Amino acid sequence: MVDTSGDTPGGSGFRIEHDSMGEVKVPADAKWRAQTQRAVENFPVSGQRLERAHIEALARIKGAAAKVNAELKVLDPDIAAAIQEAAAEVASGRWDEHFPVDV
Repeated sequence: MVDTSGDTPGGSGFRIEHDSMGEVKVPADAKWRAQTQRAVENFPVSGQRLERAHIEALARIKGAAAKVNAELKVLDPDIAAAIQEAAAEVASGRWDEHFPVDV
């Protein structure tokens, strides 16, 4: 469940996300949800994020898995195509700022 009341003109720039631990404020423009926000807040280990090459590799694996699963008919082709498109965007670096977890 997402409460976007903070994501209005003049709002706080945050939205409220809910998970098994309750509510958590997440930046309004973030592509992540409650559990990722909790990791960002509670586990600042090194001050370093995933390297660009690691994000790209994960995205390429996800895109390839979607393609193969569609070929095996265990994933709807339209869903597979959407996953492949999103994975290509992630692999290109377009969404790097949305991988905030400290490693």
